[in-house]
Amino acid sequence: MSVSAQYKPSKAILGLGGGFYDAVEAARFPTLILRFRNQAQARRLGLGELSEEEWEAHFGRFVPLPGGLERPLALRYHGYQFRQYNPDLGDGRGFLFAQLEDPVDGRLLDLGTKGSGTTPWSRGGDGRLTLKGGVREVLATEMLEALGVYTSRSFSLFETGEQLVRGDEPSPTRSSVLVRLSHGHIRFGSFERHAFNGDKARITGLLDYCIERFFPSLERVVAEDRPIEFLREVCHRSAELAASWMVAGFVHGVLNTDNMNVTGESFDYGPYRFLPRYDEDFVAAYFDYQGLYKYGDQHLAVIWNLSRLAEALSHIAPQGTLGDTLFDFLPTYMAALVRRFVRRLGLISQGAERDSELVRAAQDFLTSSPVGYDRFFFDWYGGAISQTRALKGSSAALYEGPLFSAFRQKLRRYEPLAPQRLELAYFQREAPCALLIDEIERIWAAIDERDDWAPFVAKIHDIRQMKEACGLAALGA
Repeated sequence: MSVSAQYKPSKAILGLGGGFYDAVEAARFPTLILRFRNQAQARRLGLGELSEEEWEAHFGRFVPLPGGLERPLALRYHGYQFRQYNPDLGDGRGFLFAQLEDPVDGRLLDLGTKGSGTTPWSRGGDGRLTLKGGVREVLATEMLEALGVYTSRSFSLFETGEQLVRGDEPSPTRSSVLVRLSHGHIRFGSFERHAFNGDKARITGLLDYCIERFFPSLERVVAEDRPIEFLREVCHRSAELAASWMVAGFVHGVLNTDNMNVTGESFDYGPYRFLPRYDEDFVAAYFDYQGLYKYGDQHLAVIWNLSRLAEALSHIAPQGTLGDTLFDFLPTYMAALVRRFVRRLGLISQGAERDSELVRAAQDFLTSSPVGYDRFFFDWYGGAISQTRALKGSSAALYEGPLFSAFRQKLRRYEPLAPQRLELAYFQREAPCALLIDEIERIWAAIDERDDWAPFVAKIHDIRQMKEACGLAALGA
């Protein structure tokens, strides 16, 4: 196999022992056509030299990587789904295929799948992923990374040659198998499962695993304080995540506790949307009838989920010690939102108070204006230095009125963080890179109707151009 010296396999998950996963077999697919390969991440992990045949073997047929897990593992978990507890969850159409150590920062990485076949937790489903779902997830992860969200990364996508029947899209439809790269797959629901079963030993074992692999700074904490400090760290990371979604204009759509990762990493993208314009009532999932996970309430959903994690951890924590930890969420969230908003505008911070005033003024204007959310950041990147460019653009007529004047007055205080970025090709465009639902549908229609992948490839190129120009990706590293 063509791996480089950077390749560092791991089997850390096996240290948990029984009760946390089930060994499974991957599905066999009629055909495998590679549609996406994340070569940059592959090179970083020592897998960049894999031949096409080797890539297909490992990420389409799931031949074990050398020195890695001998068999895929379907992870066990429970979860609150739209606030109703479901004890019948688990990896139902995916599994943990391999673990690696990042040769750059030493962190543990998981290669997990979606659409790789049935498991004991499939609940009557076919264990497959539609090709449209795979395409949507690749686009989501590329866009979120470019906008500074700490997200899983799409690593590989194969079309698999099966015809799937789905109730929420025209059927039969094409199929795929996705491999995603992430810093662990331990969900809030992983703890909830063992709390539901009253299994304190496994809650403690899972906590120890998370601290050792994801939060090594907590290893010095005495045993009785570990649940408290762990929850505090998860709370902080989750607040940063929720703020990053808001600044990116991203609506996850399905913020159930089984879709929240203890590392604060966003993952598992189904009916997501990006905002056309700033609207706190915007709902992504067509089945979210009550707007539980609407854009403006995402941070509240995350707080609720953290409260459920606290309940699970309370089985092993001293009585009454966890509740106060959640009070850290809102101030952390608000500070992160302001900091990230100013950074997306490409400005040098003027301190928390002034930055908050700027963000409030921007939100007041955006709430009342039809200007596109991505357009606003594109036009005013760098602040006043972009005035001429912004007022010549297609949205120039929308930058008027008292609310915009109030924002503009505060904007004049700011200096650009990296004015040289405005010379890059991205900022010479007439319009920003966005990922609204209509464009996703056009990309899919080209694939579905004509097998034309050019719009998909062009969109990935556009997103990566924006990523380079705006310099936000490091915020979500």
